[in-house]
Formats: sequence, C-alpha cells, structure tokens
Amino acid sequence: MTILSKESADEFKQQNYSARMAASRRPVSPHVTIYSFPACALSSIATRVTGCALSFGAAGLGIVEIFGGNGAALDLMSNIGSGAMGGGLVVAGAKFSVAFPFVYHYLGGLRHMIWDNSPEMLTNVDVEKASYILLGTSVLLSGVAVVV
Repeated sequence: MTILSKESADEFKQQNYSARMAASRRPVSPHVTIYSFPACALSSIATRVTGCALSFGAAGLGIVEIFGGNGAALDLMSNIGSGAMGGGLVVAGAKFSVAFPFVYHYLGGLRHMIWDNSPEMLTNVDVEKASYILLGTSVLLSGVAVVV
C-alpha cells in the first residue's frame, strides 16, 4: 500500500493484519499446522530433535553423577538395564529411548557427510529415499539394540 498522507498512514496502522488481508482479497499462506512437510524436512527436523535429546540425556546423567556421587549414573543405568526399576517393557523403552536418538543422529550425520562429498546425490527423489532409509535403518538398529 502506498501511503500518501499522514492520515492514511495512521489509518493503515490501525488496521490489523487480518483486516488488511480481508480487504485485499489475496490468499493467505498456509499455516504450519495444515502444511504437509516433505520427508526430507521431517528428517532434518528429527535430526535436530535427536541431537537435542542426546544433549539433554548427557546433561541429565551429569546431574545424576554430580548430585548422586561417584558412580550414581552407572548405578542408575545398571538398575534400569537389569529390570530392577520395572518390568521388561520399562527396560525395552529405556533402551530404545537411548538407542534411537543416538543411531538416528549418527546416521543422519553420515548421510550429510556423503551428500557434502557427492552433491550429485541431492536430487529430490534421492533425498526422499535417503530420508525413508534413514528412518527405517534407525528403527531397525535401535530394535536390535533393545533385544541385545
């Protein structure tokens, strides 16, 4: 909108965004809640989330060690792993919640290293395939880590 006078500038400031968009009759961009993200975007977000989860997990173990004394984190992990703090489902969930972020983030980093050295692999089809392969391989390897 071109502002021609001080009055029109004041009127423009008084209108909110929704009123201006309704008056212009232009379509509004879709909001993130209704937008369907491509697989590669979800994969990228998941890599960042797993990196944060690993950081918080390491910080949590550090806090347990600081406040619990020498060997407290090892005792906690041994108790969870042996099933002393719950049934087999708790143990499997604990193992998977540690294994999946580690495996996914590690394999995601390897994928980016490969892409950095071979940019010809960065086609839309190959990137989408790599995202699905990354998720499937991570779930498979994490599942193996749970039963081992």
